[in-house]
Amino acid sequence: MTEPLRRPTQTPPVEGSTAEAHEERPDGGVWEHPYLWLGPVVAGSVITAAFFLLRFLDLLTPTS
Repeated sequence: MTEPLRRPTQTPPVEGSTAEAHEERPDGGVWEHPYLWLGPVVAGSVITAAFFLLRFLDLLTPTS
């Protein structure tokens, strides 16, 4: 018996997959706590921005 026609948005049933099962990575690791990395990145950005802001303000002050 043939299978009934399906709408183009539906996938037909398959007998099996040729892909092998992949190993799940364990929980944890370096990206488990992104806020731990966000702190140094934000601190470095603020320090860099402050450096350029101070240089800009130094250009605005008149020298004698």
